[in-house]
Amino acid sequence: MKAVTFSTYGTPDVLEIQELPIPEPGSGEVRVRVHSAAVNPTDAAFRAGAYAPRVDELPDVVPPFIPGMDASGFVDAIGPGVDDRLSVGEEVVAFVRPVSPQGGAYAEYVVLPATSVVKAPRGLDLAASATFLMNAMTASAALDELALSPGNWLVVTGAPGMLGGYLIQLAKRQGLRVIADAAPKDIELVADFGADEIVPRGDDFAAAVRAIVPGGAPGLADAGILNDKAVSAVADGGVMIAFQGWQGPVDRGIRLFQLFIAAWGDDTSRMQSLVEDVESGVLDIRLLESLAPEQAGEAHRALHAGGIRGRNVLTFGA
Repeated sequence: MKAVTFSTYGTPDVLEIQELPIPEPGSGEVRVRVHSAAVNPTDAAFRAGAYAPRVDELPDVVPPFIPGMDASGFVDAIGPGVDDRLSVGEEVVAFVRPVSPQGGAYAEYVVLPATSVVKAPRGLDLAASATFLMNAMTASAALDELALSPGNWLVVTGAPGMLGGYLIQLAKRQGLRVIADAAPKDIELVADFGADEIVPRGDDFAAAVRAIVPGGAPGLADAGILNDKAVSAVADGGVMIAFQGWQGPVDRGIRLFQLFIAAWGDDTSRMQSLVEDVESGVLDIRLLESLAPEQAGEAHRALHAGGIRGRNVLTFGA
């Protein structure tokens, strides 16, 4: 099978196409023939070496590595011990763990637990279907950890991005009030997500939040990775969600939760609920371009350039 791989950490230039054996599903697993795989910032972080310490602790995870956490495609084979929820030939979306012996989603075939696969959204083509699941799962898990009550204020940084947008849309469905950041060119986009208040990102970000909520907000989801620059926007005793392992420090009784979405990768019911949110229009789909696997390096360079307001996908199937 064709796969986008890398064997050493580095720039997008380390990505290359390789022919690898087609994997076989084991007990409790399914094989998905990949139509499209989304290109996410986590993929670029993996390629650059951000997860190297974790990989070094896993003797079964060896080069060549395959990036990718979001896949859409067709169930191609079903291993023993899988129930009848899925059937061969069915259109599906999958949450893929690239730091695993099986590798990630940038391949023609991927084997993964059946619990990480659900039916694709109805009425959506497979390229678009590849764009939402991992970021929506991350947003949903963050909101559960924040456990805010309807009417509470939530601050979202990185609001124009995929994760930020899904945080806002799911928070509004829960009845929260949202303060989000945006550059002038993104204000209309963030307003369309449903943000109640929009403040500029930058050195005065926390002060702008405090101007709206003088005591600070009880919850903050730091999708923009502002880290220490965001802490003072949180109320005493509030909760801050960090998404790339930032460890603080925080004070004033603030609880810092480092969210790594792989821990939720088998939450089938959450995945199914998010598919329904796409079908009902709660969550937007933002597909940019469908690229050939050979353009993976180009897609990663676009991520590094910044300003991405959607997802490119690598398309393996017709």
